Amino acid sequence: MEFRDYARSSDDRLDLLTGALLIARDAHPGLDLEGQRARLDELARPLEGRGLAGFPPSVQARLLSDYLYVVCGFHGAKTDYYEPRNSFLNEVLDRKTGIPITLAVVYIEVARRLGVSALGVGFPGHFLVRLGQRPGDPSGERNEPVIVDPFHQGRLLDADGLGALLRRANVRVPLSSEMLEPARTRHIVARMLMNLRGIYTSRGDGARLLLTLDRLIDLLPELSSELLERAKLYEQLGAPSAALADYERYLSAEPDGADRVLATNAIERLKRALGANRN
Repeated sequence: MEFRDYARSSDDRLDLLTGALLIARDAHPGLDLEGQRARLDELARPLEGRGLAGFPPSVQARLLSDYLYVVCGFHGAKTDYYEPRNSFLNEVLDRKTGIPITLAVVYIEVARRLGVSALGVGFPGHFLVRLGQRPGDPSGERNEPVIVDPFHQGRLLDADGLGALLRRANVRVPLSSEMLEPARTRHIVARMLMNLRGIYTSRGDGARLLLTLDRLIDLLPELSSELLERAKLYEQLGAPSAALADYERYLSAEPDGADRVLATNAIERLKRALGANRN
């Protein structure tokens, strides 16, 4: 499957693992997606038959975290957090290290293979995992969901721990239940891409940044700010026709946007330059 086809799928058909592997394939052309799925099957196999699905979420979390972090050796990438390899799932499986969101994908995929309900949570500044029933499902106290930090050894987080994460991320609003709602798959994959966008921007890697912006715009076409960013990058890379198309697309989507003057001036400038080149 190509990423553009994946991005055009309806939300109910988007698979988290597929999205993560397609991002990894951009850095590793020819990556065997099915082979990577099989690696996760194998990773989960030692816990099969232990009946995790029947335990309360707090027990499920302790068993999963002990297995993944103590037995298997997964850990958060604290010394090389902004290394791009930490964003590619195949390398996370190889190296047993990653950032919160990629370690969350490993945690979620192993949990699901064991019949455990696991969902990603787009918590401000730090991606988390929620184990337990889906929101709105009837359940008793036994199935009260728990929040797991996949970056810090799969520790369970209470309100105090979540508040500490907010302060660390310089979020100045109080903890709310909305912050712990499961994220849509589309937004999880987009957050993975946004991490890479920041890395490639800081490294001045225009070619990889351009591909990442392409993926983001395919996935969330309503993100007009990414259109503007890609237009500027196209100009820097010497692709005026592509830049012009993106500026025009931005202005069409945001006729009253904050950057409408910048886009209008860029369109006029590029049209003059392209017209002069044709003469």
